[in-house]
Amino acid sequence: MEKKYTYFYCPKDVESRYELLVFAGNNQPFLPLTEHYHDCIGRIGKSSALSYIQCLLPFFSWLDEYCNYQGERVKWDDLPRAIRIAIEDYLMDEMACKVREKDSFRFVNRSNNSPNTVSRFLSALKSFYKSLIRLKQYPYSNPLIDSHALLNEYQSQTEGVREGKLRMPKEAGTEDASPHRRLTDSYFKLINEEWQPQIIGDIHLPYQVYQAGKKVNWSLREIIIARMLFETGARASEVIELTVGDYRSRKSFQEADTFSKGSHGKRVKFLRFSKDTVKLLMRYINSERKQHDELKRHFDTLPNEAPIFLTELGTPFSYEAWYYHWDKAMKECDIKLNPHKTRHWFITSRLREVYNTSKTEAEIKQKKNELIKYIKWKDEEMIKVYEHYFDEESHRKAHDEMLENMAEKEREYMELKNSKRKKKLNLTVIENNFDDIEIDNEIEELLDGLE
Repeated sequence: MEKKYTYFYCPKDVESRYELLVFAGNNQPFLPLTEHYHDCIGRIGKSSALSYIQCLLPFFSWLDEYCNYQGERVKWDDLPRAIRIAIEDYLMDEMACKVREKDSFRFVNRSNNSPNTVSRFLSALKSFYKSLIRLKQYPYSNPLIDSHALLNEYQSQTEGVREGKLRMPKEAGTEDASPHRRLTDSYFKLINEEWQPQIIGDIHLPYQVYQAGKKVNWSLREIIIARMLFETGARASEVIELTVGDYRSRKSFQEADTFSKGSHGKRVKFLRFSKDTVKLLMRYINSERKQHDELKRHFDTLPNEAPIFLTELGTPFSYEAWYYHWDKAMKECDIKLNPHKTRHWFITSRLREVYNTSKTEAEIKQKKNELIKYIKWKDEEMIKVYEHYFDEESHRKAHDEMLENMAEKEREYMELKNSKRKKKLNLTVIENNFDDIEIDNEIEELLDGLE
């Protein structure tokens, strides 16, 4: 049986320099991944750091059990060549990818059986070795970086059109402009891997999630967060880290200010939710939250900087603590739903509403622009992927109507055919002798021509 790597948060009553500990398959602390997590949280968000750890755990479990190079088990701190071969094997055997050699790097192509985490896995592993090199725990170059690409990049930025000479200043106007976009330095390069948002059109999805939460006894806190995710289209951290001041700052009691991805905590957008969620929120703040608040404060006496959501210990609720409850509910009800998919569901639902309620193209365009501003998309092209979904939906609807019309016409035809057959069967044949009847010559010629 495979011994899996796992992680645990440090108990609140235990003093430790680590808030999270990774354990190897032998149940011993595995410090390289632990150190990597804590190095990451000083540079990226905790949710992203945790996502990296979750992507890497299966790889390290597999590395301990199955990977060999030149007759010996590969270890995480081996030479870059051994690490690269191990990664290549993992991509092909465990992630169903196709790996092709190209110059000094490898092309990686996902198959239909590959998980959608291949890109994140490679990014996480690249980040892992960056951390360990920075912490002086890995003495070699980063196995996930193509050193030749770095050299070529340096040469393209420094060498000029004159052989053996450095580039002239751009003011001279004698050199080709340097490309603005830097080529990836990754050793494993994903191809045909343009990011696409997921279209989630199940209108009953929120209620399935609410029922899943009810089944595992979600508290009012988890219920409110789930409702806000579906009703606002926000990222989980943008809801979980709301403060009382964020809610008070808006004129409408159905809204709250929040930060956005890349705003570094600055409040740059607002969330809008239902009146029912507002009622649940105020009930939570003045009851469940009040019980866990150190000073037992209700909404009117809380300072603006106070977090809306608290743990049972009275500390600010975190993404990691919330995800435990979310994951438990999804697994209990066998629902495969990443929290971020609630955002895709919201956008899909809002666009469906735009198309269903708008009467003119101008109205559709205006409402789409309002949605783009609300979501705070930096790239307005994003919405075209969702629009493509609705173009397909319109085609499906029109096609279904055509098929229904064809089926109806077929029924009418068969009914008419059966009706004619019955009439024909009911005909009475009367035998008469018409030999004695004289027929006009012109009519006779016409009848002869029909034979």
